[in-house]
Amino acid sequence: MKQQKPKVRRIDPLEPLKMEIAAELGLLDQIHSNGWHSLSAKDAGRIGGLMTQRRRKDG
Repeated sequence: MKQQKPKVRRIDPLEPLKMEIAAELGLLDQIHSNGWHSLSAKDAGRIGGLMTQRRRKDG
């Protein structure tokens, strides 16, 4: 019988920034209860756009 490989969760270095922006937009409760997949494309794009802006400003 084949053994299953343990799932390795990769840690995204931008995860804290993503969570901070989601909290500012008021989406954190939705993410915690339903997961990231529950966000609309508009909300996910807004988070991604703000992440890009902040990374450019700080970098």
